[in-house]
Amino acid sequence: MDRTRVSCGRPATLHIELPPGAQAARRARQVAARMLALDPSLCPRPVAEDLVLIVSELVTNAVTHAAGPYALTVSMEEERAGIAVSDGSADLSCGHGHEERTAENGRGLRIVRALGADLFVSPSDSGKQVIAIMTW
Repeated sequence: MDRTRVSCGRPATLHIELPPGAQAARRARQVAARMLALDPSLCPRPVAEDLVLIVSELVTNAVTHAAGPYALTVSMEEERAGIAVSDGSADLSCGHGHEERTAENGRGLRIVRALGADLFVSPSDSGKQVIAIMTW
């Protein structure tokens, strides 16, 4: 069952519960990209591309490092976007130990910051939310 909720107008908000595993990031990218494509006035195209990448990185990070359930919320306001990824882990640290950073992993949050987003971690009833705020 698809449990996507989208509000119209400003702020435009999307909320979706995500499947576990590798399919979560793909589903999150698809839904975020569709939201941004359906209303191009939400943000410029280059920003939309960055937002979809941020969604992908945050969801991949959650699925890789935390237990489910997972959910994505995207809220768009004038010249600002909030992306929140919820997971079932109560660990509020954004680090994941001192694992070796290789060419294939360990760079997701750096990428999000490099795209200009501010990152926050907040506790929730079922775990935590990692929140990225981007302005343009």
